[in-house]
Amino acid sequence: MSQRDNFSGGFVLGAIFGGVVGGILGATLVSRQLGQGEGDGEDLSAGLPEAKATKGRSFFKPPTEQGIEAARQGLEDKIAQLNDAIDDVRQQLSNVNHNGIEVGGERALAKDP
Repeated sequence: MSQRDNFSGGFVLGAIFGGVVGGILGATLVSRQLGQGEGDGEDLSAGLPEAKATKGRSFFKPPTEQGIEAARQGLEDKIAQLNDAIDDVRQQLSNVNHNGIEVGGERALAKDP
């Protein structure tokens, strides 16, 4: 029984300690990052392709026609790939069912061409 009490107490103490240390470390790293961005004139959102910073705030640009068209084309390509994969799996399952392999506890009859 004492091992359980020690584990519970240690777990709670470790969670609290980890939260405090992680919070302090995170706050320190963020403040350093913000300090570098202001001093060098760098934009923290520079890594984002469609973002711009305005006095410490970042706002996303509205989508452009070209961006919307590119996204639509990409989605159409992915949908076509998924449809092809679904058709392949459907064909494979159809072949399995027609070759006399057990399906759902019943033996399917093999068909001779």
